[in-house]
Amino acid sequence: MSSVENHNLELFITESDDLDLSNERLQSFSVKLIDPSESRSFVERWHYSKNATGGTYLYSFGLFHQGFLIGACLYGPVAMRNVAQKYVEQEKDLIELRRLCCIDKTPKNTESYFVGKTIRWLKKNSKLKKIISYADPHYGHEGTIYKASNFTYLGLTGKGCYILDKTGTRRHNRTSTGSRIIDGNRIFLPHAVDLQQQLSEGSAKIVKTEGKHIYTYDL
Repeated sequence: MSSVENHNLELFITESDDLDLSNERLQSFSVKLIDPSESRSFVERWHYSKNATGGTYLYSFGLFHQGFLIGACLYGPVAMRNVAQKYVEQEKDLIELRRLCCIDKTPKNTESYFVGKTIRWLKKNSKLKKIISYADPHYGHEGTIYKASNFTYLGLTGKGCYILDKTGTRRHNRTSTGSRIIDGNRIFLPHAVDLQQQLSEGSAKIVKTEGKHIYTYDL
């Protein structure tokens, strides 16, 4: 398998549910750095959240087979406030694995193999000290992939909530309060105003959740 490398070629994102790579060797897949915008439609289709708007992404990796994008793994700054100080001395030392998904019909251990490749790249090419990621039991996830990738399990987060908008998309509960200070006045951002309107009309709702499973990996 080729090493992780920059990818500047046109992406071929499969739209076929019939693509079956179950019997392929893992070594036939290549892992490449891609622009987060290139993985957006793939993540929206194959990630359980159906949502690629996970904030800023610092590193975006694609898993490829014969030119087809078959997996995406995206890392970004920690989304939850005051989390970094629990695990590292400086916030810049911690990164969150925000999105991980592959097409359905891939060999066993594809995702852990994919994550392992990205971890080796981060070790070699960054000064990061720790990765954190969460498995959401609301979607039936217990963190099997992280266990297989030698992450350390640290228990559950506290209970929380999210906003389910009118399209059925899960939105962070702080999305409705996004704002900027302009000339001393707090101005809500357009997407926040829209979500506030949906909540007031009842077309969006707040959903309470149990805690998520926390996993970390020392780089």
